[in-house]
Order: sequence, then C-alpha cells, then structure tokens
Amino acid sequence: MADDSLERDGYRQALGLLRDCATEAGFLATPTERSNYRRVWARDGAILSLAALCARDDELIAAARSTLETLARHQGPHGEIPSNVDPVTGRVSYGGTTGRVDADLWFVIACAEYWHATRDGTFLDGMLDALEKVRFLLGAWEFNNRGLLYVPATGDWADEYLQNGYVLYDQLLYLQAQRSIAALHAEVHGSTDHALDERISRLYHLIRANYWFDGDTDQAGDAYHEVLYRKGQEAAPHCANRYWMPSFSPSGYSYRFDAFANVLASMLDVADDDQRSRVERYIDEELVHEELPLLPAFHPVIEPVDEDWEDLQVMFSYTFKNKPYEFHNGGLWPMLTGFHAADLARRGRTDAARRFLRAVHAGNQMEMEDEPWAFPEFVHGRDRTAGGTRRQGWSAAAAVIAHEALQGRKVFGVHNADQ
Repeated sequence: MADDSLERDGYRQALGLLRDCATEAGFLATPTERSNYRRVWARDGAILSLAALCARDDELIAAARSTLETLARHQGPHGEIPSNVDPVTGRVSYGGTTGRVDADLWFVIACAEYWHATRDGTFLDGMLDALEKVRFLLGAWEFNNRGLLYVPATGDWADEYLQNGYVLYDQLLYLQAQRSIAALHAEVHGSTDHALDERISRLYHLIRANYWFDGDTDQAGDAYHEVLYRKGQEAAPHCANRYWMPSFSPSGYSYRFDAFANVLASMLDVADDDQRSRVERYIDEELVHEELPLLPAFHPVIEPVDEDWEDLQVMFSYTFKNKPYEFHNGGLWPMLTGFHAADLARRGRTDAARRFLRAVHAGNQMEMEDEPWAFPEFVHGRDRTAGGTRRQGWSAAAAVIAHEALQGRKVFGVHNADQ
C-alpha cells in the first residue's frame, strides 16, 4: 500500500511540476529562480515534451509545441538549435565553451515525436526549413563524412565531464534523429529516401561494431578506423561483454559506464537481448543500491587519487561541480533512471520497471530547503542527499515517462526500422 501511495503521489506531483514549467514560450528547465536554469532548453524541453506526449495532456502538449517553435525561431545562421533561450530577455545561447551537439539531436527527435503523436500538419510545415538546416549541419559535424558525429569536450549534456570525440550517447541520438527525418520525409513526399535509409543502416552497424567488444573480430569490417578499433580491443577488458564503450577519439577509447548511452542503446533497439541482459546485470550488481536504486551518470567515480582528476578539476564553466559522487561524477539521476524504467517496462520487465520507478519517486520526494518533493537534479551517490538545482523539470518528466510506459505508452513512437 505504501508503494501504491508513493506511485500515485509521485505521478501527481510530477505532473504538477511539469505544469509549473510550462509557459507561453514553452517548457522551462525549472521554475526555480536560479541563473540560467529558468530558460527554454533544447535538451530539457525535448525530454519534457516526450513526457507531455506520453501523458496525453493537452495543456502540456501545447507547451511542447511552443518549446519547439521557440527553439526554431532562434535557430542560428548555420542551422544550430539554441542550447537555451531566455523567454524574458530574449537572450540566446548556443552553448558555453563549445556548442551543444545534442541540442540539435533532441530537437529533431522531439519534432518528429510531436508530429507522430498529433499529426499536426501545420506544425510540420512550419518546421521543415529548420529541420533541413539541422540535417545539413549534422552532416557537416561528421567532418570526415564517415558516419559518426564528432563531439567536442563539453559538447553535450555531460558538459563538465571528461568525454569527447565519437561519443556513443550522441551517436545513438543521431541514429534516432535520422530515423525521425526519414519518417518526416516519407510523410511529406509520400516516398522513402533510400539514400537516408542507407545512412541509417550504416550508422546502426557502426555503433554495434565500434562500441561493443566481446572478443569477436567478425565485425572488424565495420570498424570506423582500423587503428582505433585495435585500441578499442585493447581497452575492452574493462567492460567487454558487460556494457557499451562510452566514447573514442583519436587518442583511444574511454571505458567508464555511461548510463544514458547504455539505456538508449536498448531503448532505440541497437542492443540485442543478450547485450541488454548483460547491461542489466552490470547495473544491478555493480551500480545501484538496494535501498535507492538510482543510476549514476558515469561510473566509476573519479577520485582525487585518479589520473583523470587533474583534468576533471579544470573542466567547468563557472564553479567546479563534479566532486566525487556529485553531478556527472557518480551523482545519481532520477532523469536517467526514469528512462531505464521505461525501457524495462517496454520489454515486459514490469517488476524491475516498478522498482526503478519507485526509486525515481523516492529521489524526487527528497527535501531541499526544508520542502519535500524538491525534484532534485541529482542525488549524492554516497550520502543519498538531494543536490543540484531543485524542482528540475526533467526529474519530473522521468517519473511521468516511466509511469506511462508501464501503462503501455511508447516513449519513442517513430518506428525503429529493422536494420
């Protein structure tokens, strides 16, 4: 009964916060008055829009449309979608120390999901020019026209963490963005873009070959670069047959567990059932705590004694946030856990999905500034205390997405075609 009460209250509280985030200009990342959080963010706005579509709430769906239209109106001269827009001052940011690659990816995905759910032809007509500009820009960001996006340091949601190059999280979003564009092309033109389908298939195989290592060299034909592929095989003992490699660059592979990437690999049907089982086992045995099973952004934690610590310490825009067990450095994220719960629900793993959904609600219920249901940005990975900015919209979105997935709703409605 206590679990049922938490689920009911958690869902109600989450919907309430999503409504508080909704404005005429679209979804704010949070209604909390804090620096640049009270803005329409591409990444946050897209995730809140997915929750709105899952909930089938007319008020929230209207905010989703406004979010995407605001971002499109402030598109940059080369096609770049803003990282965020201040709806009060009109100030636009395309990123901090570098641009945000995933802002463009989430924008494309959210536009397609909005159209798929609503069949709003007027919306689609108004977005086609912006989408085509993004499509061209993303192709340019491949740099060498070999199928993978190159992501600079601080170029996605892990914007103060040590990750750059061919980052798996971004490649997975790129795959779904291209699937989204293919679906919209078919709607507008009444025909298939065969060249785009070939690019999608190529990217799918590149991801499977270059980010999962199990000792099988049969996939070497899909190696992105032969020398880097050999470096990946050398680095793979850290995670071979356990989880997806997070990224590689000209200097080699990184090996830390990237929760968002591993969850998306399953949600977007890149992982097969054996790979899913291995990742789930790693999560349950190595990552989550029984009393509060929330996923960390990355694992293992970078400690002051580690060789990466010196580089991590200088990787920030204003103040250093990634202390051990905080933010991306081992902080526990309700947002990530909600996506994991939704994927488990989608695959019929109902009991496991409910376990993680309850953890999302428990994290969201934590107090900040003496108020319950603070919806913290993250939870401290060791102390289990709420951290970051309070009333974070995508922490609420995660609860809604997972809840609705357990009712049979699809998070990504655009068809994931067989590759």
